[in-house]
Amino acid sequence: MPMNLSTRGRYAVMAMLDLAELHGAKGAEAPVTLAEIAERQNLSLSYLEQLFARLRKAGLVKSVRGPGGGYVLAKLANDIYLSSIINAVDEPVALTRCGLRFAKGPKDKGCVKGARCNAHQLWAALSQHIEHFFEQV
Repeated sequence: MPMNLSTRGRYAVMAMLDLAELHGAKGAEAPVTLAEIAERQNLSLSYLEQLFARLRKAGLVKSVRGPGGGYVLAKLANDIYLSSIINAVDEPVALTRCGLRFAKGPKDKGCVKGARCNAHQLWAALSQHIEHFFEQV
């Protein structure tokens, strides 16, 4: 079963990796523009602007204004974990459907007609493994 992050989570990770690579290559004092990241990663500039607003609010990046401005990492790259990036852009890692509206009625929430499905524990355990992985990388 393939598990996909939404574009928001994937793009945020791609952009932060790009920023970290350039941050290390250029040095901590050289900001990187979102236009540069968008070009290298083939991402939408306007979408990156939205993501970086969230990443800045989470304290993962800092913006530098003026000519030669852009973004720099707010922490050492080794202190930024995938879980921080994904949480900053509100990308939950949950493979269960519980709590989501899939049933017919407005009050029916859960995997199957308001109740947990028979595979709930399996998907919940897999979600925990993925979250643990994101907290380690």
